Amino acid sequence: MSRIKTNLTNFKKYRFLLYELVKKNIKLKYRRSYLGILWTLIEPLLTMIVLSVVFGVFFNKGDKQWPVYILTGRLLYSFFSSGTKTALRSVSGSASMIKKVYVPKYMYVISNIISNFIIFLISLIILVIVAAVLDVQPTIYLLGAIVPLIILFFITSGVGMILATLNVFFRDIDYIWQVVSMLISYTCAIFYPTERLLKSGYAFVLDFNPVYMCIANFRNTVLYGKPLDMQYVLVSSIIGVVVLLVGIVLFYKKQDKFILYL
Repeated sequence: MSRIKTNLTNFKKYRFLLYELVKKNIKLKYRRSYLGILWTLIEPLLTMIVLSVVFGVFFNKGDKQWPVYILTGRLLYSFFSSGTKTALRSVSGSASMIKKVYVPKYMYVISNIISNFIIFLISLIILVIVAAVLDVQPTIYLLGAIVPLIILFFITSGVGMILATLNVFFRDIDYIWQVVSMLISYTCAIFYPTERLLKSGYAFVLDFNPVYMCIANFRNTVLYGKPLDMQYVLVSSIIGVVVLLVGIVLFYKKQDKFILYL
């Protein structure tokens, strides 16, 4: 209990630094870009248009809300992907600062995930616009959309902590995760309907992917006007908590050795 209290006190002491790191990460992402933060809206919109045109030929059977289906999956997976990738490099990429001044090392990981989450929340503006244009009717279940977003934040944070720790000792983790994250994207039903997997007999892969569970529940509340799938909520929540705890414990146990490998 005393250790937890010490960590909380330490966090409060450096919370201003966390704010500055988050702000710096967002500025660096759009440095030398003429459009700046507008790319947060333009990039998912352009991606949605391309995916809707390309995969609409194969999967869209007259559903005018198909672009919203793609956009919801694309936005949530994009946060998970960018959040874990930047978290992975957060400690190793801050070697010079870590060697010079003392800063709780988890600040680098958390700041990267929070900055990506803020960018993700801003990108939801384009989802609101596209949904309105395509006549997606909001329902009372829309309030439940916050649940899968919170769960996905926990999952991303846990995976990010694990990757950041491993990357200090094994730099090949960066390349391995690029392949793994690509495989995860194909099991998130971003640009194809889940019915395709049901017919092929491979639908079971969705039940092992907590990122897809968050996407599916987000679509339920935003696109379909349906309540949350509580089984998905329960399973993804358990996975999120477990992954986060593993990430915290692993990071905490190994952080004192970081300096030897940076």
